[in-house]
Amino acid sequence: MGYTWKLAGAEETQRFAEQLAERLAPGDFLALEGDLGAGKTTFTQGLARGLGIRQVVNSPTFTIIKEYQGRLPLYHMDVYRVGDDPDSLGLDDYFFGEGVCVVEWASLLADYLPEDRLTVCLRKTGEEARSIELCPQGERYVKLCEEFDFDARTGD
Repeated sequence: MGYTWKLAGAEETQRFAEQLAERLAPGDFLALEGDLGAGKTTFTQGLARGLGIRQVVNSPTFTIIKEYQGRLPLYHMDVYRVGDDPDSLGLDDYFFGEGVCVVEWASLLADYLPEDRLTVCLRKTGEEARSIELCPQGERYVKLCEEFDFDARTGD
């Protein structure tokens, strides 16, 4: 079961993530999926803003993991290039840590992901338009999705 929204572009994607971040708690895990250019990093930038992070957030493509401090720590990962040895990264420290863990290309680590998680699927539906689908696994995330009501009009 998924919850789907249509978004006009990057700014709306960031506002969506910012509003979602207000409901996140220590230990939350978000698995991001979507083709190249679908908006995974854009989503994470909004999430960071919603967590009170003022640093520049960009893709950790080559560093694999970036950490940011805000209301909660944010562990941002891009596992596209992890290869055959994800154990060497110490993923459990992040996956089950005190912050919010966001993993781009999470399906590449399917065997390592926490059972309870929120999968966020981003898809291009036009030049700028996107759709976003939240697929909760576990009671906490089902409740979060049921209570989440994105207001596209809210913003700076």
